[in-house]
Amino acid sequence: MNPTDLRVALFSGNYNYVRDGANQALNKLVRHLLDAGVQVRVYSPTVAQPAFAPEGDLVSVPALPVPGGRGEYKIALGLPKAPRADLETFRPNLVHVSAPEFLGHAAVAWAKRNGLPTVASLHTRFETYPRYYGLGFVEPWLIRRLTRFYNKVDRVVVPGKSIADLIQSWGVTTPVGIWSRGVDHARFNPQRRDLEWRRGLGIADDVPAIGFLGRLVLEKGLDIFAEVARELTRRGVPHKVLVVGEGPAREWFAEQVPEAIFTGFQSGDALGRAVASMDVFFNPSVTETFGNVTSEAMACGVPVVAARATGAMDLVVEGETGFLVPPRDVTAYADAIARLAQDPDMRHRFGALGHRRMQAHVWPQVNQAVLDAYLEVMAGR
Repeated sequence: MNPTDLRVALFSGNYNYVRDGANQALNKLVRHLLDAGVQVRVYSPTVAQPAFAPEGDLVSVPALPVPGGRGEYKIALGLPKAPRADLETFRPNLVHVSAPEFLGHAAVAWAKRNGLPTVASLHTRFETYPRYYGLGFVEPWLIRRLTRFYNKVDRVVVPGKSIADLIQSWGVTTPVGIWSRGVDHARFNPQRRDLEWRRGLGIADDVPAIGFLGRLVLEKGLDIFAEVARELTRRGVPHKVLVVGEGPAREWFAEQVPEAIFTGFQSGDALGRAVASMDVFFNPSVTETFGNVTSEAMACGVPVVAARATGAMDLVVEGETGFLVPPRDVTAYADAIARLAQDPDMRHRFGALGHRRMQAHVWPQVNQAVLDAYLEVMAGR
């Protein structure tokens, strides 16, 4: 079979209405598939004013706002009549699901009834989310549900070995392949560093900027970030916290780190400038499956301090490009950041090695791995 023989129905819980690393990866994948001659149709909840224009043909699936103060996200309760009719008219020969929610389950069930192969991509560690909202007791139940979901498909593609090892430890027996992530090296590189921009924010040249990049939501480890920032201040370590991003937890986070500089949402070359202008990138999140923000910081030549968890474990080389720390060890995080903050030579050395390491991460190569997985699954049928 050739790529031009493929007709792929891709199901997403958020294809383009809120910008995040997962849906940007999906859009880059669809562009790669279309360029290879694959016919693709995307099914996802939509909004009137999405965060960015979608790649490919997007079919709207009716959805409701997610409860609990996270109404910016939508959840489809299944595959209703109109999108189902569109799907049947499209006549896919492969179904790709990107999230284990109601729409994803309905898509897999539809594919099974019609004898079609299925591929699932794993983007987010949903099982970790409840612990940030006082519901940690449901995590074992979620893991069992996720295991059953991924065991229903023909192939799972994950961002790295650490997440592959994790889901296999749960009991996922479906073949697992690696779909890594690329970096826009024209945007994220050390040459984007801009001291004038930093000065305009009130950051002196000799004060290390400890950076956060991402959506401001609790599951990104904002509580730990704030505790570590307070510990650095208590120790008298010169630093400035630089927060790049927006989200529903911004007000709470600003109260926790009152001396921090918030740039708000950044995009395009302005985002590359903001990341390259950091001195240490701090990512305490344990919800990442890859951590696009970590790879972008490394591409900019910024050393990383991150949780020893999925995603970062596949990117950061301990003691060479940064430090990996037990996920909620405030003292160890502060120790690692203080070492980098107080040693410019170490920062430069780690940053240069990280930049070099990221050069292998290019989008066409990593997206071809998914197309190859499609063709392998089809050949197996």
